[in-house]
Amino acid sequence: MTIEAINKKLNAIIYFNKGVSATQSGTPIAIKDNICVKDEPTTCASKILKGFKPPYDATVIKKLKEAGFALLGKSNMDEFAFGSSCETSCYGPTRNPWDPERIPGGSSGGSASSVAAGIVPMALGSDTGGSIRQPASLCGIVGMKPTYGRVSRYGLIAFASSLDQIGPLTRSVSDSAMLLNVISGYDEMDSTSLDLPVPDFTQSLVNDVRKMKIGIPKEYFPEGGIDKEVKKAITKSKDILIALGAEPVEISLPHTEYAVSCYYIIAPAEASSNLARFDGDQYGLRKDAKNMVDMHMGTRTAGFGSEVKRRILLGTYSLSSGYYEAYYLKAMKVRTKIKDDFLNAFKLCDVILTPTTPTPAFKIGEKIDDPLKMYLSDIFTIPANLAGIPGISIPCGFTQAGLPIGLQFLAKPFDEEALIRVAYTFEQNTDFHKRKPKI
Repeated sequence: MTIEAINKKLNAIIYFNKGVSATQSGTPIAIKDNICVKDEPTTCASKILKGFKPPYDATVIKKLKEAGFALLGKSNMDEFAFGSSCETSCYGPTRNPWDPERIPGGSSGGSASSVAAGIVPMALGSDTGGSIRQPASLCGIVGMKPTYGRVSRYGLIAFASSLDQIGPLTRSVSDSAMLLNVISGYDEMDSTSLDLPVPDFTQSLVNDVRKMKIGIPKEYFPEGGIDKEVKKAITKSKDILIALGAEPVEISLPHTEYAVSCYYIIAPAEASSNLARFDGDQYGLRKDAKNMVDMHMGTRTAGFGSEVKRRILLGTYSLSSGYYEAYYLKAMKVRTKIKDDFLNAFKLCDVILTPTTPTPAFKIGEKIDDPLKMYLSDIFTIPANLAGIPGISIPCGFTQAGLPIGLQFLAKPFDEEALIRVAYTFEQNTDFHKRKPKI
């Protein structure tokens, strides 16, 4: 079956670079549709950016081109990365290759689905509250969110600027380490990029966790808060690592319960500000009207989907006069508490082990009309973004129905090496990553 035929079933790639798919030069890679590629459609899966072709490459794209990668095309996503299911795209939902009736996760659902289905060996995504790790978990692949500031965000169309981070989705931990080598590094075009040395991450592909301390946070294993099959797989994964010589350490992250509510004040507030630029004046969709105000209103009404409108309204409200101190400022203080929780925990352990998602992939349409249920899909991934720390999700099991389950590791800032080491060791001593969906 051709990649085009597979994609027709999944709707994972929304734009193919025909010149690349016709040749076999370079490793093919899919690019999430919110990362700018010069002279190629980049729409954030939104009607409001219809026809937009950036006049420049994102820094990560420049690095990929210099390294000889072949950019296969743009992958589907939740509109402006607002979502956990890849259902809010103006191009229609992406499907999970393990069960096409189910979601692949979001917002980098197209990237995860295309890698899991074998359309490409690897892809780039972005992670604001779990948008790399959550779809990686639900599609049975490896997804890494690097430390905030490790990878340049220049050319990433912003959702929430203090949370967004570009990262790899791959079939193996070794591919993830290799791709992280390519895209990491300081960039003067990104004011949040940190000028720190970049290690060779492939040197951390060591099959050994002896003497590594693995933190087990009690807040990530609530009674009744996790699907039974997910909890069983995570517990078994912990036991595998202990048998390999890792030392379990019980830790506490006491402010975890506030992470989702904190995130859904900060992220929409930043999104409201960032999306103000999409008004029909200079690029994308434009609804002509008698005056500028009507033109802006008409363009944004027609161009934005319902979830985007919801988050703009939430964000604008929490930033408005009289509510800023009550909501946004308070959320920023809670964010500091969450970050401190992690820093204190890493005094006791090298990495933290958690589920990536509370459930396996749910059916398309199952949660789309219930925003709260949808938002809770990211309950275990959001804290890492608020704290700015790195995280990785790897396959660790399957449900009786054959759906993938993901295991998440978190590490202290700029210690991706510890994540790669523990994830690689687990991968080398299990075979979950070897299973592939039948398309």
